[in-house]
Amino acid sequence: MKDRNFDDIAEKFSRNIYGTTKGQLRQAILWQDLDALLTRMGNEPLRVLDAGGGEGQTAIRMAQLGHHVTLCDVSKEMIARAQAAAEEKGVSGNMHFIQCAVQDVAQHLESPVDLILFHAVLEWVAEPVPVLQILWSVLRPGGALSLMFYNADGLLMHNMVAGNFDYVKVGMPKRKKRTLSPDFPRAPADVYGWLEQIGWQVTGKTGVRVFHDYLREKHQQHDCFDALLELETRYCRQEPYISLGRYIHVTALKPQIDERTNDE
Repeated sequence: MKDRNFDDIAEKFSRNIYGTTKGQLRQAILWQDLDALLTRMGNEPLRVLDAGGGEGQTAIRMAQLGHHVTLCDVSKEMIARAQAAAEEKGVSGNMHFIQCAVQDVAQHLESPVDLILFHAVLEWVAEPVPVLQILWSVLRPGGALSLMFYNADGLLMHNMVAGNFDYVKVGMPKRKKRTLSPDFPRAPADVYGWLEQIGWQVTGKTGVRVFHDYLREKHQQHDCFDALLELETRYCRQEPYISLGRYIHVTALKPQIDERTNDE
């Protein structure tokens, strides 16, 4: 199985993800976590890797904050869009762009990074654990990972709320190839287990869109956005709402000393 390349639907991706309340809410909740994480990491400019960074919305904001950002993406079209946006925002001097798969990023980095952003990529990768191991290898000890993944449990709940009983019974197979529905929705327990097995210390879990997608009156997603964001913020970092998020954002630290080598 091949990992997904968005060259063929880059415009659709931009319009359907970032041009909607889904994308706006996702970015708002994500940046609540990222602002807190950056505060804990101190005031010095960080070396940031945005792995599979797409059009660069998050990477550009990081660069605007004064951090040095490397954005890699397998899609030539996404890289071009990110470069154009960085030029428009005046931050291209703080950014470096690499067209490559995440699996190949290590050979393009001169030194370990302080912070890795890995957002909405894991659900498109056929072999997730090797990718997470590569990210571990390019992160300095004491560095942080910001991982957001598409939640299989949230997908199941969304389909049940919609009454798609037969679809759930057969395992919710993906119906079309050229779609923005992820190839490999991830079970939260699996993701947490992979991270801990590799050596990361999970420091935070946040549900992203814990209410938004379940609203019966869809117009409220737009008409009541501010109230919705307030309630999402209030509940998204506690269970059971974390596990109901359409995405889950995980923050994790790489220990200063690799505990896996202590017994050697």
